[in-house]
Amino acid sequence: MSAYRFCRSDDIGLLVEALNRCWLPYFPDEGPVTPAAFKRSIRDLQVWCSSCMVAFSGSDPIGVLIGAKRRSSTLVHTIAVHPDHCRQGHGRHLLESLSSKLAILGPPRLVAEVPESLASACGLLSASGYVEEALLTDYVLHPAAHTTRRGGVGQREERDSAICEGLVIPVTVDDLAANGLLGEDAQPQVCWNRSVETLTARKDDIAGLASASDERIEAYVLYAACGTQGTDILSLCSVVDDGGARVQQLLSRLCARSRETIRFSKVHPAEPSNRWLETLGFSPTGRHRLYTARAQSS
Repeated sequence: MSAYRFCRSDDIGLLVEALNRCWLPYFPDEGPVTPAAFKRSIRDLQVWCSSCMVAFSGSDPIGVLIGAKRRSSTLVHTIAVHPDHCRQGHGRHLLESLSSKLAILGPPRLVAEVPESLASACGLLSASGYVEEALLTDYVLHPAAHTTRRGGVGQREERDSAICEGLVIPVTVDDLAANGLLGEDAQPQVCWNRSVETLTARKDDIAGLASASDERIEAYVLYAACGTQGTDILSLCSVVDDGGARVQQLLSRLCARSRETIRFSKVHPAEPSNRWLETLGFSPTGRHRLYTARAQSS
């Protein structure tokens, strides 16, 4: 007989076990989840153990749902059912249970960001009442190709200096917040991993570059180095209408520092346009479907 329960803050060990038992078989290249990594997701993404559920067959975890909770919404971060227990309604029961709980406790808005390639997960969400709201695009920028396309570093620096007045300076998350460049008004629609809450939580791990005049920051890029996996751009913005020249200047500096692939993931249509990013040298590599639902009692 199957059983289900929401978790508590002392259930991190159980949730790690459930993820490794139910999620890892589908994505073995990701490697096992560790308690330390799970705790980082609590800090960085506001994963709430009380918004997480485990399904059991006897004492064995056979399904898991990981939920992250913020003031505005709850993210279905991960949902997985063990391969031996698929097509038995466990995934839908987990989603419905979370929805019923949030209908009482809030927030009522539910979101999920699912790789387009995961057709079964997309089907589960659609069958559970979630509606596709937007397509989020993943981009990459290859520094070597960028250098070849745009000319050598010295040539780019000379050209960028001619186009852009002002200085290129280091910048932090706190610097941008102090200048009013972060927040819901400045970034109305971004994915969960690049929201202002995540940037604030991860600020000690994030570096940045900005193009600045005497009066203000005119363009900036925030990024995090991920070792051999490359560099993740977490925020990219131009405050002035210069055709992307200042952002291009910053990307040239970033490419000169990193020889690994630079990723810019889950870009919402309300963010920089596809055409603008491709002009800067980014190439699309995949998409995520953004689903939303409103919590309701079952």
